[in-house]
Amino acid sequence: MNITNIGLELFRGSLDAFKEVFKQQAPEGAFEAFARSSKELAASGQVERSIKVGEKVPYFTLPDSEGNDVALEGLLAKGPVILTFYRGVWCPYCNIELQALEEVAAEIKARGATLVAISMQGPAESRKSQRDNKLSFPILTDQSGKLAEKFGIRWTLQPYVIEFHKVFKVELPTIHRDGAWNLPMPARYVIDTDGTIAYAEVNPDYTRRPEPSDLFPVLEKLSQSTTA
Repeated sequence: MNITNIGLELFRGSLDAFKEVFKQQAPEGAFEAFARSSKELAASGQVERSIKVGEKVPYFTLPDSEGNDVALEGLLAKGPVILTFYRGVWCPYCNIELQALEEVAAEIKARGATLVAISMQGPAESRKSQRDNKLSFPILTDQSGKLAEKFGIRWTLQPYVIEFHKVFKVELPTIHRDGAWNLPMPARYVIDTDGTIAYAEVNPDYTRRPEPSDLFPVLEKLSQSTTA
């Protein structure tokens, strides 16, 4: 199906609606703590230091939710690759984004590209993400966020916001099985077949995500350059 203006409004509206519900219903101080955390991350300059359009992507091989190794090199042999880094099955904003990407998954495939999600969670959590969100694309496990670190998007949570993660029973050291309080910033990349990043969107504010349709002009441009 084509993404329409109505679809885009629903996507934005879903994110904003959940944010408002959380603001109204969260424990005292939680909304402010998460907002402060995002502002401090934005001010740190880490986004500016992350990998950019025109740079070569770090090649990788990561396991999918069934334990099968997936190599970027093999994916690029078929066409451009879209990578979306997300925080985990426990993040409502991430689930809204994954569902929105699933809505355009067929269009992405029709344009000759492969869509892949990446998180630091383990295979069981990834299978739950796929099942709950009815995803047709794979989720790969980035153990300890080693790949996210190479992209420059892994960061360490501040102590005051860790306490609220504990309140919500989001024990990242246990979920990630690495004993650390780290996360990737939500990020989306389009990688050309030669390993060059053609599109990059990184946001320190986890409540904001790029429109899925932003990918289409990039893929069309890559297709034109291939056939030219």
